[in-house]
Amino acid sequence: MRSEVATLKFLSNTTVPAPKVFDFNLDETNPIGVGYILMEKMPGKSLNWSLTTEKQRRKVIDQLANIYIELQAHSFDTMGSLVMDEFGSQHVGPFASESTSDYTHSLKALGPFSSLEQYYRAHIELILDLIIRQELYASRPVDAFLIHLYLLENLSTILNNDLDGKFYLKHADEKGDHILVDDQFHITGIVDWEWAHTGPKSVAFNSPIALLPVALFYDGDNRLGEDEMVFAQLLEEKGHPDLGDIVRKGRFLHRLQFCCGYNSRDWDGYVGIFLGLVRALRIHDSHLNWETWKVEAMERFSDDYRLKSLAKLEFYT
Repeated sequence: MRSEVATLKFLSNTTVPAPKVFDFNLDETNPIGVGYILMEKMPGKSLNWSLTTEKQRRKVIDQLANIYIELQAHSFDTMGSLVMDEFGSQHVGPFASESTSDYTHSLKALGPFSSLEQYYRAHIELILDLIIRQELYASRPVDAFLIHLYLLENLSTILNNDLDGKFYLKHADEKGDHILVDDQFHITGIVDWEWAHTGPKSVAFNSPIALLPVALFYDGDNRLGEDEMVFAQLLEEKGHPDLGDIVRKGRFLHRLQFCCGYNSRDWDGYVGIFLGLVRALRIHDSHLNWETWKVEAMERFSDDYRLKSLAKLEFYT
């Protein structure tokens, strides 16, 4: 909640249509009895991307491009979630999401970080530790551990290096229903900022998840969807070819984002997303399947003592 307040306070000084905060009190001893945020109720209804026409989608995408351009005008020095000091100033602190927090003895959130690679190395190491502790992927620990070892080994190849060293605010739940629109599909509000964080340009201005071609993406196909192509084109036409280029080259980061801590209940979907990343890295193995990759990975990482321990545990359960 502290991060959400700080984020909304920051956005109030931009042209991004986010709720205004009227009051907040995060101390549970307040008269209400729980921490609260009293914020503006934004007009409009949640966007249902699958029910929109091509013309309506283009209108929304055009407005999203303007929001991206506005957020590019406000940079930060590190990667994490916004927090607010006692004087009301915002700065970057640890990540606010549960997926980037550890609860071993007390709550410990990851960050802030000075680079995207530093963030992902810490995040993946946390996931590996949670797998060992049987807190993640308990039904497929060896498979999940192999995937994350592979991600860790290939981080430098996967990641884009942003040369300006700056970080920008990114909404962390961009499925589409965070966008409110009126009957004419004017964007009236962007909501649900509680997990927002800063990231380098390649992360902050990659195409929103709502624009992904879902069937292709889950099938491991790395081609951009029509909506993404329109988004990149509009950014370029508005005088920001650098942002358009980020959208066109953003599939690696989409797949890395989905692979880290993905919901294991949809294992087939997870494998499809992961293999899309592997095939992109190994362009001569476009037909590589999971069984072949796993055999190779077990051999490659056979000296990892944690993997040996997991394999033994899985064998006896």
